[in-house]
Amino acid sequence: MKLVDELYEMYRNKLTGDEEDIDMLAFAFLEEMTHEDLLGLLQDMDKQELYDLMGLYLIESLKGKFAQEQYGQQRTHTYYPRNIH
Repeated sequence: MKLVDELYEMYRNKLTGDEEDIDMLAFAFLEEMTHEDLLGLLQDMDKQELYDLMGLYLIESLKGKFAQEQYGQQRTHTYYPRNIH
């Protein structure tokens, strides 16, 4: 993605590239963007870039949801069988 390449070139000699720096850079960038700016970036993406973006979003969001619910540990069930007949 052109945006990632541009941000990388601008900051590669100024940041260490660790997770903290990358988070800071990403959030600082997003703070400056308007809704319209973000929609414009999405429209400029090709099909693969859009799939990659949505895939990453879904993966990370689902990881967060499962972590919140402590998946795999004892939970109360929210499914209640119904008599459909």
